[in-house]
Amino acid sequence: MTYEEYLDEVTTLIVEKYNLSDAAAIKLVVAAQDAEFFVKHDDDKALRNLDQAHKDAKTLYTSASAAAAPVRKPRR
Repeated sequence: MTYEEYLDEVTTLIVEKYNLSDAAAIKLVVAAQDAEFFVKHDDDKALRNLDQAHKDAKTLYTSASAAAAPVRKPRR
């Protein structure tokens, strides 16, 4: 698949698997692009496959969820 098709697939998987809105999923993928997460995928066509898309969707969602989790103060 093309690079653009791959990004669309990752976005779709985030929506379907993690019940995020289209806008939220797009935001995750665009942020990942800005952070150069997908540079290897652009360079290596072999990385643009459905199995890798599932892995990348999970990685992006998990990373975003961890970053959004509230930081708890230790109990005294």
